[in-house]
Amino acid sequence: MLRPATPADLDDLAAFLRAADLTVAALAEPAVCLWLERDDTGAVAATTGFELGADGEHALVRSVAVRPDLRGAGDGLRLARFALDRAADAGAHEAWLFSRRSGGFWQKLGFGPTTTQALAAALPDAHQVALFRSTGQLDREVAWRRRLPVPEPLPGPGPGPGQKTEPAPGPVRASFTA
Repeated sequence: MLRPATPADLDDLAAFLRAADLTVAALAEPAVCLWLERDDTGAVAATTGFELGADGEHALVRSVAVRPDLRGAGDGLRLARFALDRAADAGAHEAWLFSRRSGGFWQKLGFGPTTTQALAAALPDAHQVALFRSTGQLDREVAWRRRLPVPEPLPGPGPGPGQKTEPAPGPVRASFTA
């Protein structure tokens, strides 16, 4: 069952992502929202997440991975859709990601190729962007982008005459301390 990652999950999560050859930069940062699934033995079986940009309009999808022995059942698509839905719920209008190996997978979800420069301009504060800039890896990456649907307002009565509406509370994010 997919659940939000907690500080107690951080070491297992980082080991799982390293084994999947994914970036582990800034997993403990408040802007990084992560979820995971564990199998019956307690081992990490899958992960997904995103990093919301400082402007709140752009999200960097990251950490979408399924353990190799569990692939082929559609879990990757389910996890990616979950991250996209949560990013939209958090207010993002556009999703971005880096992927050198899985372009076909992301195209199934409506992503199209873009430039790493466009991604870096949209998410200049993203930890993965900063890491890739500092290591010179940014120009060797492949970037992808897609629009996110604007969440539909919940049905129900609106405010009465002269009443104000209160903004909905923002998403709860796990915050890890190392």
